[in-house]
Amino acid sequence: MKKWILLSLLGGIVFLSSCNNKSQKVQANESEVASHAPVETETNSNGEPWTEQQLMEPRELAQVIKTSTDSPVIISLGAGGIIPGSKDTGASGEKKGLQNLKEELEAMSKDTEIVLYCGCCPFDICPNVRPAFSLLNDMGFKNHHLLNLRDNIKVDWIDRGYPTGN
Repeated sequence: MKKWILLSLLGGIVFLSSCNNKSQKVQANESEVASHAPVETETNSNGEPWTEQQLMEPRELAQVIKTSTDSPVIISLGAGGIIPGSKDTGASGEKKGLQNLKEELEAMSKDTEIVLYCGCCPFDICPNVRPAFSLLNDMGFKNHHLLNLRDNIKVDWIDRGYPTGN
C-alpha cells in the first residue's frame, strides 16, 4: 500500500513538473516525495483557497489596464511578465518563487488590491496558483484576486487581443 501511495505522489509530481516546462529527473525516495507534498491550507466551499468572487475575468483586468490610472498590483506566478505592469516573482509552485512572492508582499498594506496570474497550463492543474493564493490568505490580505485563466495565458489573454508587454 505504501508503494502505491508513493508511486501515485511521484506520478503527480512528475506531471506538475512537466506542466511548468522543466525537465527534471525525479528520484523515487521517501524524502523527496515528502518534500514535494502539498501543504494543507484552508479552502472555501469550492475546494479552492479562493472564492468564486475572488476570480477575476481576463476581460475585466484588460479593461482596468486600458482605462484606469489606479491599476491593481499584478503579479505573475510563473508565466513571465506578459501582462503590462505585472511583476514576475517566479513559479510559486517552487520554494524560491513562493519566497520571492512573500518578500514582494511583505511591504504592502493588507488592503492593497492584488491580482495574481500564472497561465503556464490549464488552470485546474496549475502548480503555481494555489500555493500563491494560500500565501496571501495566510498573510491576511483582504483584496486579492486570481485571474481566471482557465486554459493558459496564450488562449485566455494573448489570443483574445488583451494588452501584452511590460
